[in-house]
Amino acid sequence: MKAGDLLTISPLIALTLTPVVVMLFAAFRRSHGLALGLTLGGLAVTFGTLFVSASRTARVVTPLVTMDAYALFFIGLLTVATALVAVLSWSYLGRLRVRPEEYYVLLLTATLGGAALVAATHFASFFLGLEILSVSLYALIVYPVHRADAVEAAVKYLVLAGATSAFLVFGMALVYAEAGTMSAAGVAKLVAGGLGSQQVVVTVGIVMILVGVGFKLAVVPFHMWTPDVYEGAPAPVTAYVATVSKGAVFALLLRFLLPVSSDQSSTLFLALAAVAVASMVAGNLLALRQDNVKRILAYSSIAHLGYLLVAFLASGERAGVAAGFYLVAYFATTLAAFGVITVLSTGDRDADQLSDYRGLGARRPVLAAVFAVALFSLAGMPLTMGFIGKFVIVTAGAGSALWALVIVLVLTSAIGLYYYTRLIVVMYVRRPEELELAGAGPAARVAAAGGAAGVVVLAALTAFLLVFGVYPSPLLRLVEHAVSTLPWP
Repeated sequence: MKAGDLLTISPLIALTLTPVVVMLFAAFRRSHGLALGLTLGGLAVTFGTLFVSASRTARVVTPLVTMDAYALFFIGLLTVATALVAVLSWSYLGRLRVRPEEYYVLLLTATLGGAALVAATHFASFFLGLEILSVSLYALIVYPVHRADAVEAAVKYLVLAGATSAFLVFGMALVYAEAGTMSAAGVAKLVAGGLGSQQVVVTVGIVMILVGVGFKLAVVPFHMWTPDVYEGAPAPVTAYVATVSKGAVFALLLRFLLPVSSDQSSTLFLALAAVAVASMVAGNLLALRQDNVKRILAYSSIAHLGYLLVAFLASGERAGVAAGFYLVAYFATTLAAFGVITVLSTGDRDADQLSDYRGLGARRPVLAAVFAVALFSLAGMPLTMGFIGKFVIVTAGAGSALWALVIVLVLTSAIGLYYYTRLIVVMYVRRPEELELAGAGPAARVAAAGGAAGVVVLAALTAFLLVFGVYPSPLLRLVEHAVSTLPWP
């Protein structure tokens, strides 16, 4: 490796050094503010190195990773999302009976794993990045160890993730044993050539890999862990799992299995189409009868990954633009929604019951407005990024003649309007007998505890959702440039 190659992979180097620096400082001086400052500083340096890496002509330093525009775009997205989660965690951790410094080390380590995933072009870097991400998430979920629900959520995630990792590794072994390749280009060539009856072992291997990926994405039928983990994990960690973790894995899926859309009659295409339909239907239907806000958003996330699979199965670069733009919209919307939960939570429990939000429009009008905009975006209402995101996915699906998937997407989105509207009604409409109880919930008791930084982050996310919901062209052009580096069939 040449000295100049270090500039190419400088984003990964910066992300590797930052948690080390935070850990060393925490060993000598316990300071929450210092840990947060070093975390944000390291993430800012990482974001700055993206422009250094982009200026390099040599993008492939090792066979394991490629620092192309696609990888740099998603590393930037993961970096910004992590910074927002870190700021939202500031006041939240201050209310918990825990040492907060190690939390930021785990958050940065998980982001390093996600960055390795989006740049991975080999099974080795794929698995390494996934395990770095997963192991960090185990500890983040159980960080408030005094909470029984957090311990339960972490154990469930650990057991299921361990089992699916076994599927993943065995699938990689089968593909390598039969086809002799471990690179993304080699896997893409196998998929593009068709997995017929002569390649049974390779087909089984890719299916097993998809089991592991499906678990991380929480698509049907690998979704059952999602509501329990979302409910039990700390609110900012839930936001992180729903965005950075899933976004990194989906970006990797797009790089490794891009040619699957070239043959709509293939078994792999039909299987993924069935998963997309099942995720859209099950996610929206299961959310209808939930009274826990985290569980509602958990089932909603299952449906949204189904929408993303529609873009994944569409053909052409337009599909990549749709998937990339929708991921950005999903990141911003989900961070805003869980950010409101984070600000309203107490040291005893998270504000995840519907009763915590009754009358929120009168008690905390700014937070209620932020949550309403986030819910409208999730529902795909006009003037929000969620609407533009669904529009470009429908356009990509229609352009590829995926009419069945498009129809299911539209119908299930209509179902989703019910539970999103239900939350908004709870915040803004109260019965007369509830007026006296409007300030009795835990959300009201922490009216001043959310912290100005969290409110600023939520306001910025809301503005982002509205601005790019009205004028999406700059972001669409950026996403188009990022996905243009992939070898579209």
